Amino acid sequence: MGAGKSKLDHCPLSWHKRHSEDAAPDRHESEDSKDASLHGFVEHSNRTEPPTGEQEGAEAKGEMPEEEAEEEVFLKFVILHAEDDIDEALRVQDLLQNDFGIRPGIIFAEMPCGRLHLQNLDDAVNGSAWTILLLTENFLRDTWCNFQFYTSLMNSVNRQHKYNSVIPMRPLNSPLPRERTPLALQTINALEEESRGFSTQVERIFQESVYERQRTIWKETRTALRGQFVASDKADTRLAPVL
Repeated sequence: MGAGKSKLDHCPLSWHKRHSEDAAPDRHESEDSKDASLHGFVEHSNRTEPPTGEQEGAEAKGEMPEEEAEEEVFLKFVILHAEDDIDEALRVQDLLQNDFGIRPGIIFAEMPCGRLHLQNLDDAVNGSAWTILLLTENFLRDTWCNFQFYTSLMNSVNRQHKYNSVIPMRPLNSPLPRERTPLALQTINALEEESRGFSTQVERIFQESVYERQRTIWKETRTALRGQFVASDKADTRLAPVL
């Protein structure tokens, strides 16, 4: 899950235009009907079934699917951004990782292709310590961005260890004016890149102790889910008819 433009070249972002053109109508209905709470997606996103052959092999060994076994890195941050702000999101990612040593981080456009957007949002937010909302002029024009920030805020309220983990940020390029910022975000102190106190803000927010605490909870959650997965596989094996 490293940061590189090569991923974006092979996995173009498709939140609106391509999604609306290529997706079947029933796909829209199934996605819109899902619960907006990220907390409800944790178990679902970790129970994605692999192809039949791979699933049988995993069940025989009592292991998690290969796709889940690879996702073992708890990120420092994820940047949620508008479709037109990929370059700006990459610049901010590079700034935080290389100038401030806050790594690893990811932008949402780098999340794996081929998954539902809601599953990627769940993996991104709950698989990282901080959620950065890139507040630009494009942000409010993007319906998906509006959904992202409302859902992220609700997740931070409903899960105690995620409290204060949502960080609005006004970057240098095309920042969203304060007077046009949604009320829900006006209550949170935003990172202001053009501010003289930006460096101090970053050091105060991204504390290693907070990251370690969240990573511990994340690991415990994954371990519990693995246990449920193995127990479910064993139960299915016992109930399977003998041919």
